[in-house]
Amino acid sequence: MTHSFAITVYYEDTDMGGIVYHANFLRFIERARSDFVRRLGVDQNAMRAAGVVWVVSRIEADYLSPARFEDELTVDTTVEKMTSARLTMAQVVSRDGQALFRAVVTAVCMDMHTGKPLRLPAELRASL
Repeated sequence: MTHSFAITVYYEDTDMGGIVYHANFLRFIERARSDFVRRLGVDQNAMRAAGVVWVVSRIEADYLSPARFEDELTVDTTVEKMTSARLTMAQVVSRDGQALFRAVVTAVCMDMHTGKPLRLPAELRASL
């Protein structure tokens, strides 16, 4: 299962040369992950109200080519591995089919009060 998410590069995403600032690729893939989880039926507001939050525990990233002001990008997210407490996703940011950025992201759920890891939400595990 692959989830696709569209991103338009705005001026605020770029440096003075009109090239996307490197850290903004992390923002782009975060938005795509949030949209992916929401579309799977996971209510992140209800999770937070219950004291459970998502946290990224690991990112491995490769910057392949620059993105520029007004580019139309696509972020594709694919689940690589899921355990009871960990979700690992491959994410690719591309423009017209050309990969610009690749990342492998591991996310976990955590008790926001104790900082201890928790099992992934049942509705997420059922959806995947």
